[in-house]
Amino acid sequence: MRLLGIETSCDDTATAVVEDGRSVRSSVSTNQDAFHAKYGGIVPEIASRQHVALLSAAVEDALDRAGTSLEAIDGIAVTRGPGLIGSLVVGVAAAKALAFATEKPLYGVNHLHGHIFAAFLDRDERPEYPFLALLVSGGHSQLVDVESPTRMRIVGRTKDDAAGEAYDKTARMLGLGFPGGPALDKLSRDGDPEAIAFPRHRPEPGSLDMSFSGLKTSVRYYLESPAGAAATKADVAASFQAAVIDVLMHRVRAAFEQRPYTSVVLSGGVAANSALQAALREWSERSGVRAFIPPPKYCTDNAAMIAAAADYQNEAVRVDPLQLSADPNLPFTL
Repeated sequence: MRLLGIETSCDDTATAVVEDGRSVRSSVSTNQDAFHAKYGGIVPEIASRQHVALLSAAVEDALDRAGTSLEAIDGIAVTRGPGLIGSLVVGVAAAKALAFATEKPLYGVNHLHGHIFAAFLDRDERPEYPFLALLVSGGHSQLVDVESPTRMRIVGRTKDDAAGEAYDKTARMLGLGFPGGPALDKLSRDGDPEAIAFPRHRPEPGSLDMSFSGLKTSVRYYLESPAGAAATKADVAASFQAAVIDVLMHRVRAAFEQRPYTSVVLSGGVAANSALQAALREWSERSGVRAFIPPPKYCTDNAAMIAAAADYQNEAVRVDPLQLSADPNLPFTL
């Protein structure tokens, strides 16, 4: 099955053509960093207006790069939520119009499910069910028990800030600009991860939940202290990153103690972080667990993962074009 994917849940205008839930024929994405940087974060109204301006051309571009046409597409997959309501509405409206005009099947996909299926793209081997997914991004940090393409449940989540949000806010305190996650990751390579003993959140016994607000606050207080004034930014970045990774890896290990999975999937924007990838790979090799990490271009928001999710979930997410609506608070379970 050849699907056209559309993703506009936040500030990336993304389209793609994917065959059989795996082979990416084209993947187009335009970020809006230049429009939001001066505000230090994403402005929802600006994001939705940029989607309106870019989406039609992005759809044509994805089809051209794939060497195909709208008539040859077998269906259209679109992110219906969660996300920014104004951004979601643009993508959903476009997908509904295309599906209605061409009489093609329409699939409404959960953005978070898409991140999980990003690990299936451009590779022959797939994780065996059930597997554990660690989904870490600017808006979400959660552990997901994946029984099948349509049966998933969140077994651990952040109680406050997402890991990516903590990265961006810490980067802002260090004067690294927006988006801050990649810049902080790069800076941390020149620092000592043991230079500063930032706190690690420990959950209640048996819980896989996590918290990053205390860590973020600890960084702020440290930077305002005499010791912080004398510390290098690289050491602060490396020590902060070490604390985040320690928390995430602690929860992964705890999840495997609760259930003997054979595979783990790392996904979401923070999955592109080099230190987190290295920590997961090192642990998986020692533990005999298969680790599946998408290439960086599929870690961040993209439409190929949305098309892949629609292919694997198929009838469970197929919807009538006249009935589909955007839902910024879309529940995780189908």
